[in-house]
Parts: sequence; C-alpha cells; structure tokens
Amino acid sequence: MITYDFRGRKAVISGGTRGIGRAVTEAFLKAGATAIVTYRSNEKAASEFKSANESCSGRLELYSVDCSDSNQTESFFHLIQNRHGSIDILVHSAGVRNDSVLGMMTLDQWHSVIDTNLNGTFNMARGAVLSMMPKRYGRILFITSAASRIGFQGQTNYTASKAGQIGLMRSLSRETATRGITVNCISPGFIQTDFLQGLDEEHTRNYKDLIPLKRFGSPKEVADLILFLASEESSYITGAAFDITGGL
Repeated sequence: MITYDFRGRKAVISGGTRGIGRAVTEAFLKAGATAIVTYRSNEKAASEFKSANESCSGRLELYSVDCSDSNQTESFFHLIQNRHGSIDILVHSAGVRNDSVLGMMTLDQWHSVIDTNLNGTFNMARGAVLSMMPKRYGRILFITSAASRIGFQGQTNYTASKAGQIGLMRSLSRETATRGITVNCISPGFIQTDFLQGLDEEHTRNYKDLIPLKRFGSPKEVADLILFLASEESSYITGAAFDITGGL
C-alpha cells in the first residue's frame, strides 16, 4: 500500500464533508495534513462528518462557504491567511447538478450550475493562487467530470461547467508553473456517492453496462489519485486532466 506524509501541509478541500470530497479530506487527515474544509449549507452532514473524525479535531477545521459568492470566498481566504499563513493544497470538489434537456432548461437552472461549478472554481482558485505564490509552491486540483468529455443528455449546464473547469485549469497551469504551483483536473466517471443514490435496478445495470470494468468506482479510489497529485512526487505533472472512469 502506498503511503504519503503530508505532516505540516495545509490542504483546503471545498465540498469536503460528503461524497468524493469527504474521502479526500479523510485521506489527507490520515496522511497527517491539516484539512481546512468548506461546505455550503448542509449543517447536518457537516456535524456528522466532524463527529466521525473527532480523533483528528486538532487538524480539522470546517467553514460554511458558498464558493459561488466571491465575497464569501475572499473573506474565507483572508481568514485562513490570518490563521495559518499560506496554504499548500487546494482540492476543489464542490459542485451541483440541476438537470434538464436544454429546450426545457430555465435560466435559473443554467446559472445555478455555472455559478457554483465554474464561477466557484475561479473564486477558489484565485484565493489559492494568491496564497501560494509568495512561497512558490502549491498543488491545485479541480474535481471535474467525465461529462466534460462525453456530454450526457440533459446535462448541458453541468457539462459546460465541467468542460470550463478543464479550460481554466490548462490556462492557469501555464500562469503558475514558474511559481512552483501545479494545476490539474481529476475527471471521475460513475462513482458511488449521493449522486447515484436513488437509481433503480434497471438504470444501475444500464450504467454499469457502459463501463468496461462493469462497476462503479469508489470515492477512495479517487482520493488515492488526488493524494498522489497533491504530493511532492507529482512535481512534473501540470496542465493535465486525469480520467478515473473504469474505461468509460
């Protein structure tokens, strides 16, 4: 088993109390990092997550932040700067879906997804870059989606936002390379999280039939890849999008 030592590292994980974000947070905690976690509004999930990781309470901080709100994210990074100084790692996991075929999609459905998934990425990345640049080191990781490449029906807003994350990543990786900051994307496919809860047996079977490995992935499998890309061992990897889809 591969192990990483993140002792002394400070990682910000947005959307870090549920799903893939939770697995990422717990992986960083296990590896010794200080995990600074944001969530939007689900206080119940945040409280349960905090209780489940009570043994790491000295290295775990939770903040309610709407990543789509530039004022909130700016205030958050000012607070973290005053409390911790610069950060080392950003994993931007926060995201939403609001599905509909384009002809029936409302403007609210479009903007709610673009604001959270794409504008939120800009807001969090900007705060992270400004924190990392003075010490010339950092790892920035966006969790995007295989939808950015495949384009599932009923998800034009989600697909556009996730493809936009990859474009943002490629440009940002060029801007920050000389400062020792790497920027990459992880594009999961069907991962066993809340997004897949409620699928009936027929849809579950049909989706698995699309996947060459014939199963859904686990959040831990995504977290394992993220830990590598956040480590010092990944120093020559930037501007890349990594599929983790079972071959989809």
